Amino acid sequence: MNTTDIERSLITSYKKAIYGPFVKAVKEYRLIEDGDRIAVCISGGKDSMVMAKCMQELKRHGKDNFDVRYLVMNPGYNEANLRKIYENAEKMGIPIEVFQSDIFKVAYNSGGSPCYLCARMRRGCLYSKAKELGCNKIALGHHFDDVIETVMMSILYNGQIRSMMPKLKSTNFAGMELIRPLYRVKEQDIINFSRHIGVDFLRCACKFTEKDETAGDGKRAEMKRLIKKLKETNPQADFNIFTATHNVNIDTVVGCRKNGVLHSFLETYDD
Repeated sequence: MNTTDIERSLITSYKKAIYGPFVKAVKEYRLIEDGDRIAVCISGGKDSMVMAKCMQELKRHGKDNFDVRYLVMNPGYNEANLRKIYENAEKMGIPIEVFQSDIFKVAYNSGGSPCYLCARMRRGCLYSKAKELGCNKIALGHHFDDVIETVMMSILYNGQIRSMMPKLKSTNFAGMELIRPLYRVKEQDIINFSRHIGVDFLRCACKFTEKDETAGDGKRAEMKRLIKKLKETNPQADFNIFTATHNVNIDTVVGCRKNGVLHSFLETYDD
């Protein structure tokens, strides 16, 4: 497919599965406001590339009330992976801006968990570069499945109900905000769209996982398997997990945190 065909497919064949849920999230969570300048952060993977195309279509066909930059950080990709990012961006008609960092090298030599350190450093670099470009928001490609997997990991491994939020204010970069426009888009639909348009996106291009296929977030893969198993007996299980974070009944919760402070149901039990 050429760029025109890809754009047509996104807003016609995949409107219900991808573009519609994308627009719904933007509106429902007020992710984009008048005058925003958004750095769309592209890793080269399917999620961030599809998000970038959705943002481009929204600006072209929606209300043109914001500016956008398509930002690619090169944390140390090998030549073949970097070339693939350029080729895919050209095929999809996305005008990317690439900047350099040495995150892969630093994370790999850290001696700790390279995946955790890499993720933290990447976000900090993206915030910094976006602010340098005059942006007030960065957009990341986390999707519906990332959200529900995070909820399940939090319950099963941290003993708390905690979700991945559709937007967050940065605590380290004043005036900056993170948004997740694919919040309502399912991963399988992104995979289906990628196959439909015939674009082979990067998977994990990290130099560490190239050497060790067992590296990475094993808990998240475990949650994928668990949710898939739950859906065998309850096809709505994934949607119900997602909806539950929007519909917490405080009257039936023993304890909750607000602004970091733990509150008990006993505080208002006799009221």
